Amino acid sequence: MTQPHALSEAQASEPATLNNPNLDLIAPVEDIFDRSAIRKDLWAAIEDAEDERAVRKATVAVLGAARDKGRDVIAEAFKNKPLEAHRVTHAYAWITDCLVTLTYEVATERLHRNPNPTEGERLAVMAVGGYGRGEMAPFSDVDLLFLTPYKVTAWAESVIESMLYIFWDLKLKIGHASRTVKDCIRLGAEDFTIRTAMLENRYLIGHRALARDLETKLWRDLFKGTESEFVEAKLEERDARHEKQGGQRYMVEPNVKEGKGGLRDLQSLYWITKYVYQIDNTERLVGMGVFRPEEYETFRQADQFLWTVRCHLHLIAGRAMEQLTFDMQVEVAAAMGFEDRGGRRGVEVFMQSYFRHATAVGDVTRILLTSLEADHTKEAPLIMRIFKRQPRVRKGFQVVHGRIAPQDDKAFLADKMNILRIFEEGLRTGLLVHPDAMRLIKANLHLIDEEMRNNKDARKLFLDLLLKHGNPDRALRRMNELGVLSAFIPEFEPIVAMMQFNMYHHYTVDEHTIQCIWNLSEIEHEHLVEELPVASEILKEGVNRKVLYVALLLHDIGKGRDEDHSVLGAQIARKVAPRLGLSAKDSATVEWLVRHHLLMSDMAQKRDIADPRTVRDFAKAVQTKDRLDLLCVLTVCDIRGVGPDTWNNWKAALLRALYRQTRRALETGLEELNRENRGTEAKKLLREELADWDGKDIRAETQRHYPPYWQGLHVTAHVVFANLLKDLADDEIRIDLHPDEDRDATRACFALTDHPGIFSRLAGALALVGANVVDARTFTTKDGYVTAAFWIQDADGHPYEAARLPRLRDMIRKTLMGEVVAREAIKSKDKIKKRERAFKVPTSITFDNEGSEIYTIIEVDTRDRPALLYDLTRTLANQNIYIASAVIATYGEQVVDSFYVKDMFGLKMYAEGKQRSLENKLREAIAAGSERALT
Repeated sequence: MTQPHALSEAQASEPATLNNPNLDLIAPVEDIFDRSAIRKDLWAAIEDAEDERAVRKATVAVLGAARDKGRDVIAEAFKNKPLEAHRVTHAYAWITDCLVTLTYEVATERLHRNPNPTEGERLAVMAVGGYGRGEMAPFSDVDLLFLTPYKVTAWAESVIESMLYIFWDLKLKIGHASRTVKDCIRLGAEDFTIRTAMLENRYLIGHRALARDLETKLWRDLFKGTESEFVEAKLEERDARHEKQGGQRYMVEPNVKEGKGGLRDLQSLYWITKYVYQIDNTERLVGMGVFRPEEYETFRQADQFLWTVRCHLHLIAGRAMEQLTFDMQVEVAAAMGFEDRGGRRGVEVFMQSYFRHATAVGDVTRILLTSLEADHTKEAPLIMRIFKRQPRVRKGFQVVHGRIAPQDDKAFLADKMNILRIFEEGLRTGLLVHPDAMRLIKANLHLIDEEMRNNKDARKLFLDLLLKHGNPDRALRRMNELGVLSAFIPEFEPIVAMMQFNMYHHYTVDEHTIQCIWNLSEIEHEHLVEELPVASEILKEGVNRKVLYVALLLHDIGKGRDEDHSVLGAQIARKVAPRLGLSAKDSATVEWLVRHHLLMSDMAQKRDIADPRTVRDFAKAVQTKDRLDLLCVLTVCDIRGVGPDTWNNWKAALLRALYRQTRRALETGLEELNRENRGTEAKKLLREELADWDGKDIRAETQRHYPPYWQGLHVTAHVVFANLLKDLADDEIRIDLHPDEDRDATRACFALTDHPGIFSRLAGALALVGANVVDARTFTTKDGYVTAAFWIQDADGHPYEAARLPRLRDMIRKTLMGEVVAREAIKSKDKIKKRERAFKVPTSITFDNEGSEIYTIIEVDTRDRPALLYDLTRTLANQNIYIASAVIATYGEQVVDSFYVKDMFGLKMYAEGKQRSLENKLREAIAAGSERALT
């Protein structure tokens, strides 16, 4: 067997990783990649190869098999030690080092032997970027620098080309550059990305002296004296990356690598510390006074946790996946050993840990940047440069680099009220709190004790933060991140960084709460008058602001337990509100608001507000206009605080209508809310709209409908149906599609001859064209026709564009005419997306005979999917149930469909046996549809 030519020290060495005395891999080195043994196998395999292609093929076969075996060993070891990510990242770097160096040996000793290289034919292979640091996730890119002393020679070009072909055949994702030392310095001066990659360079194999030359010149000619510009560039790059990822640390599907508080933020700290302090080990920052020991430990734990998540994510996905999507969250949580506990799913506990570590990354970043500012390595914030004269601060405080800080740490801590006072002073002056002050506060949270929580001055300071300065969210967010909020209100601590595992909520519970309070302050500032006229008017007229802000702060404080969070939250509010200094009366109102904070939203979205009973029941629940006003504003802020796209005109129109009708009922008396009054008024409006009609035709139109028709639709729909019904033939179907901009939906009106199951057929036709039904109602005329109105949205939750309406109309007509069989055609469209399959929504079905005077309300709460409404309505039709209207409320993957129904005799469904039988049929339809949607 031919052995490799003996290489001089200047040409080759064992991988640098192997020379590391602290090499600590997840499994024994020999089990992962026995470099010596595989090297022998490799040379034996290529010994008889006749040409380059054969050599490459044999090399790829040997190295590929060794690589796959090694990866299997790592994956298996990681299953048994699922939290030891750094030993995993080093193991993948070790495999890659072996692949690169052995490929180099094949290229230089077998394919392109050059026993006597000239001065210009020297070549060094360097690892750069994350690979250079020796940290690799399972599917990380391999970034290489081929370093030459001068322009690349023909020999070096051949070596590099052969190596790349082997890497590509091994399916490695290679990022590579061929440069001279001079090129590296020039390009690094022009491009910070290149400069950062070279900062993390690591010699692998080849001419070591060339690598040393690069290292010397990088620090002497490029890095030295440019610390400030490097730091600023990294911070600008970070801000742009955060903006691209959504700008929030608490996005419910975070990007582990690029998101706020993710690995890239930690890596930026590594780069900055290495560039500025010339150290490879961040632990040395403790000895230098930059970090306290506990702060470094926070940094280390965040780094370990995030790398663990990323490695599991790659292995489960089988590719380089960085987005922690909903389906992946479940699998990563299980892989890391998180289990269900205390009424919460393991995935929710896992994500709470994730967000707390992401917050910690922000903490250590602030600390480091403050240290750099003190060294004048980083410029002070923009605010300092804008203010010609710094704002005056109260005694005991000072302005440092444009931020508020204590004048004396001991004096600051001597009066523990200063922990709250500094945040209020920050709001009063518009200054941010200095990071050193934040460190001081975080290290002394024990001062916020029971005595302070019950202190009158502390209560006033806290309420002033909420009520006095107009931007309470800024102080609350920082207080929350530092632990001050949960120290002052211990009941808040369980919801800090708590994720709600669903597609509806975009933020963690604590961030959602702060978003709600921000929305309230925006309405108070009259920034949303056009968008929110009712809420803006309520606040302008005047409400108890203290009650409203405290209720919003506490409205979700009961989440994460087995109990109903509204009930538990009300119990917590009963204790917390008085502690915050509210009177007995105000505390009782806060408790009521927390207990019923979902009432208005549920009434508006899950019930037919055109039914007088809905408004009457709601009015009886709220009892007073003051409560109605408070609940209305709280509801608006709560929905808007869920996420950027949750609030829309549809919800606005429903809440506005419910508020106005209820207010009128409370002011004029509930007896005015009856069908007869509404019917008389509706007919009067229709006559005015149809003034050009013949009197006989108008009489026919006003007499052909039953009372529910007049109360259930606006006059605009009455006009549309009057025109659709006029001279309608028995075999004719008339359709009117019209954008309803006030409701962010398209209104689809149908007029046709009545027959059993018509609601289901209409629902099937709309499901086939991909329309989401948000509201629907059908009415039968006295002369045998059906008038049905559906409000629909496209897949993105918007009204259909005018250009799409002709196709929509055509498809609906074909389905209703029987040319397309909905039941068969719908199967291919009724699918749940892969990333959404992790969500489990228990099915709940209730029968309510009190919520409407003439209908039974069947409420079905279950997992949403495209054909659900069709399946439910078809089941009801098969049981001879007449559907008068359906109200659809969607909350991410969960949907609540409320059907107003009568039995075949036109009566409510009181019989328990009949209810149970129908519930079983509905559950069977849901189960069958779910199974179909998941296959």
